[in-house]
Amino acid sequence: MKPVKSGIDTISKYLRSKKELGRRKIGLLVDGPNILRKEFDVNLEEIRDVLKDYGNIKIGRVFLNQYASDKLVEAIENHGLEPIICSSDVDVRLAVEGMELVHNSNIDTLAIVTRDADFKPLLNKANEHGKETIIFGVEPGFSTALKNSADYVILMKKDKMSSYDDSDEIGSEGKMDASK
Repeated sequence: MKPVKSGIDTISKYLRSKKELGRRKIGLLVDGPNILRKEFDVNLEEIRDVLKDYGNIKIGRVFLNQYASDKLVEAIENHGLEPIICSSDVDVRLAVEGMELVHNSNIDTLAIVTRDADFKPLLNKANEHGKETIIFGVEPGFSTALKNSADYVILMKKDKMSSYDDSDEIGSEGKMDASK
């Protein structure tokens, strides 16, 4: 039987390996009514996995309207994200929360999941304040203005994600693969 200390040492080593220097501190905001639709088949777990490879998600919020089902709210919570139910316009609430992240010194990367050009000013303000910006979106209707305002653009398609220029693909396991 191994002494208890070796188990603690293993756990400590594991935790130290997860605290890598230079990892980004990410604030993730999801425009639920715009993106969480059956026709888009968006997988929040894949988005989370891609971002976890890049950094640590410090804040993860999914904005929903008052018509969101209890099942959807539960699924969001099961992905480790915080559902925010909005009684009025979801876009306004997301933009306000986004501006709070822009001014939050504990966040250095703002990731938004939407197709909506309404968030272009938020991305511009984040860039002005030195934050990296990542936009996840789907076609049809993925705003060109939005794509051109973000540092990184990820187009989500069925069973894969790709960078906007299609030079890199992200498979369903969430890893970048430039060889495809």
